[in-house]
Amino acid sequence: QMQLAESGGGLVQAGGSLNLSCAASGRAVSAYDMGWFRQAPGKEREFVIVIKWSGVKTFYKDSVKGRFTISKDNAKNEVYLQMNSLKPEDTAVYYCAAAPPGYCNDDGCFSVDYWGQGTQVTVSS
Repeated sequence: QMQLAESGGGLVQAGGSLNLSCAASGRAVSAYDMGWFRQAPGKEREFVIVIKWSGVKTFYKDSVKGRFTISKDNAKNEVYLQMNSLKPEDTAVYYCAAAPPGYCNDDGCFSVDYWGQGTQVTVSS
């Protein structure tokens, strides 16, 4: 089993930045495609960004390209989401996710093995 715990959410003004962290335990992030998803009120959960298990490739939702960056620290077993130039439409609960290696591409992840509990990000206009 793998446990994922997100932190770093909060309230920020449009144009601001936030850095989310996802601390993993039980399994190594190096063995999974690690991603971030989000769910806005009244909407379905959607793929945002993923970093491949190798750490070499990342895939993005078009609307966050150039603004969001994903990274990971295998030694700390953590994944990070740096969000810059935030917009009100980025408001959502953000979830950390672990998918089997090779199961994610720029269309999203075909399967997710583990989810975090989510952290709220609110961007005010």
